[in-house]
Amino acid sequence: MEMRVFELGPLGVDSYLILPDEGAILVDAPHESSEVIPSVLSKLGRKLDAILITHGHFDHVWDAGILAKKTGAKVYASPVRRDLLESPDSHSKYAFSGSFNPAKIDVEVGDRDELNIDGVEIKCFDVPGHCDGSVAYWLPKEKVVFVGDLIFRDSVGRTDLEGGDFSVLERSIKEKIYTLPGDTSIMPGHGERTSVEYEKKFNEYVRG
Repeated sequence: MEMRVFELGPLGVDSYLILPDEGAILVDAPHESSEVIPSVLSKLGRKLDAILITHGHFDHVWDAGILAKKTGAKVYASPVRRDLLESPDSHSKYAFSGSFNPAKIDVEVGDRDELNIDGVEIKCFDVPGHCDGSVAYWLPKEKVVFVGDLIFRDSVGRTDLEGGDFSVLERSIKEKIYTLPGDTSIMPGHGERTSVEYEKKFNEYVRG
């Protein structure tokens, strides 16, 4: 299975395009994705079937609404803090004064839910701590987990925004991410990929 990574938007969000044998799945829809992703898919002759949202912060959902309209893709997200997707004004609490197209959640996902999209098996985990409603998407056969802003290489997501709580974030990492196989690749919302084994050994914020 092929996967492409696009660093998009003013805050450099990593948006992941998953390309199974047929169809396509996108993880997070930052600013610029509504132009970049359809162009890539057109060249590949693929249709976008799903947009998986890791959490509702504006930099990760900016283009979700318009991209869904353009492609017909369904938006998958936690119903917790659905206002972050459906009501742009809710982002004023996050020091963001811009505007973007709201997105409708087509498929609500929650802890331990299992999905099969375009033949790709996906397991969902609630991982609060950085943002309420955060979801990690684990693809066990591909040995990758998409974590949004929960954990980064040698770091973790900030917890000083509304809904942030370090003790909750630490528990999410230890119970949901560090329990995955060590060779699982961690695909964060910003920066380079890492692995479960590496972070358990070397992440100074949350040790395994």
